[in-house]
Amino acid sequence: MSTNFSGFVGEVQHRIDAGNQADAVRTTRAVLTTLGERVVEGGATDIAGPLPMEIDRYLLAAEHGHTYDYDAFIQRVVDRLNYADLDLETGYGRPSQIEPGEAVYRAKAVVALLTETVPGGKIAHVEAQLPEEFDELFEFAEAETKPWAADPG
Repeated sequence: MSTNFSGFVGEVQHRIDAGNQADAVRTTRAVLTTLGERVVEGGATDIAGPLPMEIDRYLLAAEHGHTYDYDAFIQRVVDRLNYADLDLETGYGRPSQIEPGEAVYRAKAVVALLTETVPGGKIAHVEAQLPEEFDELFEFAEAETKPWAADPG
């Protein structure tokens, strides 16, 4: 698995079937920032290590150790995906219209890529910090056939 910025974002773009790289970057930022908030600082640091520095900052800059349930996690991802946070005439600055169901898919896709990029013990440590209801977040990582790898024909 490529651990450079372009490779990671390109893989996210493929997995979420994004029309452009900006959408993949926004998704990566939304999911990893929210995950970084939900785990303790040490857990965020562990999983950030193998990631490209342009991406690991989403985990590292978060305010760590929040405790909220899975539904609140997804709502935070939705809020981040749909927030117009930059005053630019680009895809980065325009809010998306992402519904919670799509946010769940995107979160699972990014977490699956994270599990492929980060050594298993570090992921297991982070997964252990989350309540059982978060197991759904790791669904694609544990699936034998990934949705983005399905044969279209």
